[in-house]
Amino acid sequence: MGVSHEVLRQRLENQRARLLEEIKQFRITGRDNLGYGNHQADDATDAFEQAKELSLLQNAERVLAQVETALARFEQGTYGICDRCGDHIDPARLKALPYATLCMSCQQHTERT
Repeated sequence: MGVSHEVLRQRLENQRARLLEEIKQFRITGRDNLGYGNHQADDATDAFEQAKELSLLQNAERVLAQVETALARFEQGTYGICDRCGDHIDPARLKALPYATLCMSCQQHTERT
């Protein structure tokens, strides 16, 4: 038996709250002192860490946008319906990826093109 849409909605709301907090923490702990170290190796390490943190921040923002879209689809009554073909998205796919907007067939098609 699949997971109910209400359970998926709650998971999305929890994920949104977690992502918002994660993004807030990234912004609070951001590094602004690049280039002020005592050694080039220290600066290189700082640059690497800053790039890694920026990548993690961008990923969190991307996933947050997908979560927000999924929650909006609940409001519109279109959650769980494929954007491309209009069929229902398999509940197992939604359980694994609650913000999925394409059924597996359409997802595979878009990855091939």
